[in-house]
Amino acid sequence: MRRILAGLVLSSTLVARAWAGQPAHIHGVNLGSWLVLEPWMLPQEWSDMGGQECEVCSTCIASESSFAKAYPDTVDTTFAQHWDTWFTQDDVNTLKAAGINTVRIPLGYWIVEALVDRPNESYPRGGLNYLRRGLSWLQDAGIQVILDHHALPGVQMPGQMFTGDCTTDVQFYTPYNYRRALVWTAVMTVFSHLDPVFGNVFAIEAVNDPITDATNTPDYGTFQKNFVQITRAIELTLGISVPSSNLSVSVSPSVSNNFTAALIATSSATGISTEVQAALLEAVPILREIGAASGLQTTLEASPFKQSGPPLVANFMDVNYQHNNPSNPADVAIGPQAYDNHVSYSHGGIADPDPTSYMSSICNFKRLQADAAVGNSPLWFGEWELATQFDATDEFLCKWADAQKLAYSKSAGWIYWNFKIEISNRTDGNALARQWSYLEGLKLGFLTQDPAALHDPNVCVSYMNKTTDDTSS
Repeated sequence: MRRILAGLVLSSTLVARAWAGQPAHIHGVNLGSWLVLEPWMLPQEWSDMGGQECEVCSTCIASESSFAKAYPDTVDTTFAQHWDTWFTQDDVNTLKAAGINTVRIPLGYWIVEALVDRPNESYPRGGLNYLRRGLSWLQDAGIQVILDHHALPGVQMPGQMFTGDCTTDVQFYTPYNYRRALVWTAVMTVFSHLDPVFGNVFAIEAVNDPITDATNTPDYGTFQKNFVQITRAIELTLGISVPSSNLSVSVSPSVSNNFTAALIATSSATGISTEVQAALLEAVPILREIGAASGLQTTLEASPFKQSGPPLVANFMDVNYQHNNPSNPADVAIGPQAYDNHVSYSHGGIADPDPTSYMSSICNFKRLQADAAVGNSPLWFGEWELATQFDATDEFLCKWADAQKLAYSKSAGWIYWNFKIEISNRTDGNALARQWSYLEGLKLGFLTQDPAALHDPNVCVSYMNKTTDDTSS
């Protein structure tokens, strides 16, 4: 979280461009704690599974990695039960009825099991089957999907449950783990185009919540470039038209019925970096293995693979998420690209902890304009919630919901964190869900049945220009 410099002022009615496959305006939720489990969101279930709670999450069984190491013989079965129950067909039906048109699915790198460096790394296995099932449900409901690389190989942020491993030993920003992340990207890109159940995926997010100080993320800009390049190289191999592509990919007739063979040939195409070449080659046997297990072997190796659909949207956290001279992901764009920002007032650093400061801050919110000034547009707000640093009344939470939706709706849209939160004795009933669960907020009337609607369209009028301090996430 940080503040951005004032002075980057553009029109407050910026029009967000919607790429092919992307909803004209995103009204979404995150499927958090499904395929990347965060124990704080479901403490009773976590305890029942065999997990622990501790003040410093690295000191007990408080992450997927520590759980897998503690229970190597039962972890897969235990997590299968969680995956089977945390997100269900009933949830999809409820989200559709609530007008949700988009979900962001947080994923760990370990969902591509071949990327896990066992025995040094331990994570539950089998999640990809549940992802495919969930995507099928969402597709049937007409809900679009962003695949979010939420937990990166080597861990991208210290001491966080959402990385899958609560450790202070951050190793993502290294050549080895950048390459593993590129292989993950290759696998997700291929299946987003060739696996029918991925047909509603319109974007892949490169990295969720990197370290905010860019001096601690060496070569992150190069990784961003390679992320775009590997996505577009695969799409060009598939015959998908990529606007403004400076890559040259030509598929020989001899491999026109064997996609993995064509991908091997693409790895030596003009303009592809050595890192992307290596990642493409490493992805091929993984694709073959997953394809055989998923009934897609013929699709990958024995049938024409030319596609005519749109390219995926390459999604990055916006440049203003970091400080200390960060690389600008807009500089590496090839084809459609969009940007993500996360806003959490409850974490501090944005506004003083009182209702008036919160309202003055959000009603004069300038992140959209600041990002557009440096090419980070279209922008959506991929994580936000109603949580506060003070004891908020129901009346305030209605205003707080309206004001945030009003601010974020000037962008390409918003995605609430989270779709649901456990309600149990461990969470004081609905005390936690009241401010973090979209479905509970909807039930309590803080959020509107029509996600595009507001209780009070004039909620910000009395707060406009009450502060000269620019705000950001």
